[in-house]
Amino acid sequence: MHFVIMGCGRVGASMATQLDRMGHSVAIIDQLSDAFRRLPTEFNGRKVKGVGFDRDALEQAGIDEAYAFAAVSNGDNSNIVAARVARELYGIEHVVARIYDARRADVYERLGIPTVATVRQTAEQMMRRILPGGTAREIVDVSGAVGLVQPDVSSAWVGMTIGMIEDRLNVRVAWISRGSTALVPRSATVLQEHDRLHLAVATDRLVTVQRALSRPPAKEA
Repeated sequence: MHFVIMGCGRVGASMATQLDRMGHSVAIIDQLSDAFRRLPTEFNGRKVKGVGFDRDALEQAGIDEAYAFAAVSNGDNSNIVAARVARELYGIEHVVARIYDARRADVYERLGIPTVATVRQTAEQMMRRILPGGTAREIVDVSGAVGLVQPDVSSAWVGMTIGMIEDRLNVRVAWISRGSTALVPRSATVLQEHDRLHLAVATDRLVTVQRALSRPPAKEA
């Protein structure tokens, strides 16, 4: 999948690097060439010098083929304008903007532009907004081999037991968030609608597990 990011600050560079390492196609736009120094030398994506809401820059970045667009520059107005251009002019469905003023963020949310306010901003939150069936990494062990994640889960999994889910996906369910509370499930615990799973999973299987959970369970032979 192709992703376009506006702003090569710490958050934008972190997002672009993660997406690139996950094997996605990514382009990052910034007005300053020096900003691209934040990217690792092995970065394979496109680096576009320009303004993130300028059509020429967006088209150089491949906006026409983008699955998602993230605006994470250091200006609220620029981020919102760019997000609206991506959504309204290019029809990008998955758009998110970083907003420093949390009060304004609520307004833009009501206008249909998902936002992440600075007080709760991290690259992981931005990634969760733009990835298909986004997976939020909550904790990763020091070796990077295992992560605790909260994936999006298709409603088709509702009604299955935790034991069945663990066996099918080779994961461990650490806990379930259910409404305003949480519980440590037993193998026989049944997944309910609106439950949020917190899984321990090998990081090299994150994409596989998320893809499986974002679709109805495969029929067993």
